[in-house]
Amino acid sequence: MLRRTLLALPLLTLYAPLLSAEEAAPTTVRLLTVGNSFSANATKHLPGLAKAAGKTLIHTPLVIGGASMQVHLDKAKLHEANPADPKGCYTSKRGLKESLAAEPWDVITIQMASIKSHDIANYRPSATELRDYIKKYAPKSEIVVHQTWAYRVDDPRFTKPAEKPGEPATQEAMYEGLTSAYNTIAKELGGLRIIPTGDAFHIADNDPQWRFQPDTTFNPKTAKQGELPNQKHSLHMGWQWKKGKDGKTTLGMDGHHANIAGEYLGGCCFFEVLFKQSCVGNTYVPKGLSAEDARYLQEVAHKAVAARGIETTAVKAAAAK
Repeated sequence: MLRRTLLALPLLTLYAPLLSAEEAAPTTVRLLTVGNSFSANATKHLPGLAKAAGKTLIHTPLVIGGASMQVHLDKAKLHEANPADPKGCYTSKRGLKESLAAEPWDVITIQMASIKSHDIANYRPSATELRDYIKKYAPKSEIVVHQTWAYRVDDPRFTKPAEKPGEPATQEAMYEGLTSAYNTIAKELGGLRIIPTGDAFHIADNDPQWRFQPDTTFNPKTAKQGELPNQKHSLHMGWQWKKGKDGKTTLGMDGHHANIAGEYLGGCCFFEVLFKQSCVGNTYVPKGLSAEDARYLQEVAHKAVAARGIETTAVKAAAAK
């Protein structure tokens, strides 16, 4: 088995700290995610992880592709002005107001559109307004900030000239910007907890024995249909061939969204924060992901969550290994 840097960490780092009896890990969590495709990515494997741990997850996703917090606020205002207007609804003629009141949500997550995540100005004043709106209609729920992740190192955002001033020029610059912005806004909103998927992606992307390395031998301009570069250890979709509406199959790059490994990593972060239990040793491994890689991603997620000071209980089966 490949020996990785993370696996060399002391055992206590991977399975501690432990919760006190008063902070026992919940067995059921009701989750409402107010987000976009990144929240959909990060929660795709959350049900599988919860089931394998003997937990009950009740999850309703409010997903608008590419949406910022302001987009959700605007949708809520449209619905309140005219409940019959489909532009103000998510599904079943239900707007944000009704969605917030639909369940006694334990946790409601909010996030920024990834393309805007690096600049704190994009969070103001919409983050405060969205928090206040949620508190008005779901006062007993905990609002948690979902930290999104930086794009893949070879994403066009970093390989082409910036379209406007202030754009991050590298993956590292994007991570630093979004991390600063999420930390700042979480503090401004009252010290909210953060689900650190962005931190977890950053840890894996900077692990010398794991991180993705662009295939410098691949030329997308001359690639024949079906040909793809070596994308080992990518956490993002990357290069892929897709058939368009016109029936033509073309090669495209998606350095934004998570692939199965990134989705699993995000799900592990969500699991630990929501259920206050370590994901290390969880037996759920989705098809297409090796058991070895799943274990590594579990440990990365746990390291990211622990670094945020979020306490989790140990998994007895995992601790015994």
